[in-house]
Amino acid sequence: MAEQVSRVYGLQFGLLCLSSFLFFASFNMIIPELPAYISSLGGAEYKGLIVALFTLTAGLSRPFSGQLADKIGRIPVMVVGGAVCILCGFLYPLTGSVAAFLLLRFVHGFSTGFTPTGTAAYVADIIPTNRRGEATGLLGLSGSLGMAAGPALGGAIANQFSLDTMFYASSGAAFLSVAVIARMHETVSDPHRFRMGLLKISRSEIFEPRVLAPSVVMLFCYFAYGVVLTIIPDLSEHLGIKNKGLFFLSFTISSLAIRFMAGRVSDKYGRVNLLRVSTALLVLAMLAVGFSATPTQLLLSGVLFGVASGMNSPTIFAWTIDLSHKDHRGRAMATMYIALEAGIGLGALAAGWLYGNNPANFSIVFLAAAACAFISFLFLVFIVKAQDHKL
Repeated sequence: MAEQVSRVYGLQFGLLCLSSFLFFASFNMIIPELPAYISSLGGAEYKGLIVALFTLTAGLSRPFSGQLADKIGRIPVMVVGGAVCILCGFLYPLTGSVAAFLLLRFVHGFSTGFTPTGTAAYVADIIPTNRRGEATGLLGLSGSLGMAAGPALGGAIANQFSLDTMFYASSGAAFLSVAVIARMHETVSDPHRFRMGLLKISRSEIFEPRVLAPSVVMLFCYFAYGVVLTIIPDLSEHLGIKNKGLFFLSFTISSLAIRFMAGRVSDKYGRVNLLRVSTALLVLAMLAVGFSATPTQLLLSGVLFGVASGMNSPTIFAWTIDLSHKDHRGRAMATMYIALEAGIGLGALAAGWLYGNNPANFSIVFLAAAACAFISFLFLVFIVKAQDHKL
């Protein structure tokens, strides 16, 4: 695998970013409309499972995708995730019951269990150590653009055409992401052919202890993201915002504006130092969202959330790569992603339970999210030594 490259950002990195944009646009396109969709099927009380089941499958598949990324290559693992998105987009219109819908959400989670693992390992292969924070910031920028464009576009398609059209558009974006991957070169120097034996995972292969610290931070920070994914569509509707993707657009645009700079700052001043600032901002953002009383306040709170998220994500990713062994990067990224999925899933479940379809409980839900973000801040201040992880 190439550790150094003569040009930091060549064609392969550009294709990776384009594919990431399309992939994230695909499955985020449908998120804002799903709470209303499951309610139309008679399952309003199961809103917390929309995200939780998705992240459960993603988390369960991480150890397998991590091992496969190290063994058969980064590109096949990315293709599997995209193929799942293509299939699920065509199946959503066929779900006629709550049970069928929830089963499909469970299956759809395999997509993010595979593609981001391969993507993160691929960028670690082609970018030199002293540019990783910057590179992960740019890659995250691409994913964030997809996360911004997806919900806004999905909401517009659903309003102008139909939910079925929105689902098919989701499949189309996923297909394009796979088509881009086909133009990329594999970075694993001697990939194995797939065999069923590669799916056998020992306990030591599930968890990479080198990346425990960033995984802990990821877990508690992404609890807040699970809350946002679950509750924001209803909160937006409650405050009179017709397009439920606007909050996602506002937080993602601000995230885009900060990501590249945050990556460079973490390269220069250290991952932990920057994360202490970003987790403190995340606490403030969750409090601001929870006590928003007008559409303007909610969207401005989304901007603050985007700043915190834009600083958090690339820094945690780069920190994880810093601590990982080059021969086990797939496993290391899988460990970090398990923490991410666990955080989102737990946040979604807790949000659905605390909210209970009662608008009076919005502030309680986001207070819980702020508390989890504060735990991350305390961990970084009192447990992790910044100088141990400064480049």
